[in-house]
Amino acid sequence: MIEDIELETLINEVYEYYGFDFGSYSRASLKRRVNRVYQLDGFNHFHEFLSKVRYDPEYYKRMVDEITVNVTEMFRDPSFYTILRNEILPLLGTKPFIRLWHAGCSTGEEVYSMAIMLKEAGLLHKSLIYATDINATVLETAKKGIFPLRMMKEYSQNYRDAGGQEDFSSYYTANYGIAKFNEDLSQKMVYSQHNLVSDTSFNEFDMILCRNVLIYFDNELQKRVINLFDESLAVLGFLALGTKETIKYSISSGKYKQFEKEKIWRKIK
Repeated sequence: MIEDIELETLINEVYEYYGFDFGSYSRASLKRRVNRVYQLDGFNHFHEFLSKVRYDPEYYKRMVDEITVNVTEMFRDPSFYTILRNEILPLLGTKPFIRLWHAGCSTGEEVYSMAIMLKEAGLLHKSLIYATDINATVLETAKKGIFPLRMMKEYSQNYRDAGGQEDFSSYYTANYGIAKFNEDLSQKMVYSQHNLVSDTSFNEFDMILCRNVLIYFDNELQKRVINLFDESLAVLGFLALGTKETIKYSISSGKYKQFEKEKIWRKIK
């Protein structure tokens, strides 16, 4: 197990050698994730681990991938997707073109969930979904639209719980234990690497989704990221966060109106 002072050393070294700033990540979460990699890769002494990170760029990349990987699933929190289907998509549908941003998209399950929703609402043809993550490895997975077949039963249930009426298996082809989602969904997706800690706004969006990413950041960084989203969101656009996240302490409350029961806000001015 690594000590707090060693964690600080790691943060400083990574910043100095690679320019990547873990300084604003929540310490408890970061420590837990670094310890996991440390044990997984069989280190006994912190200086060996630090040396490996410092002098082996491939290993550094592996460490960042392990630390930043997020757990995700299709149609996670079906009640969120029910509101999306019944209340938000009809409002977005009045626009001539819809731009959406999934920030911290991980392996892309939620991006495909959104594409399926848009398709069923007859809006996919006039939509573009930008999906970004800091982790290049998970983006490669997301681009392929390939997920384990064993997860489809659970995802299909989530889909139905979110009001889905179609045969969920019509959206993918099953083969050798994997499910490959249809190309007509991925044609409307643009994947790219983006670091919420240091990168800036790159477009104006009608909806931004960043669910269960901010919980890993400290308060200061959360505020910075919320401001980035605010700059990137069109007036009357929607911001969706995870169940334990809020914009309450980050931005003037008069600017946004919250949907009942869900962590979705509409920018009203």
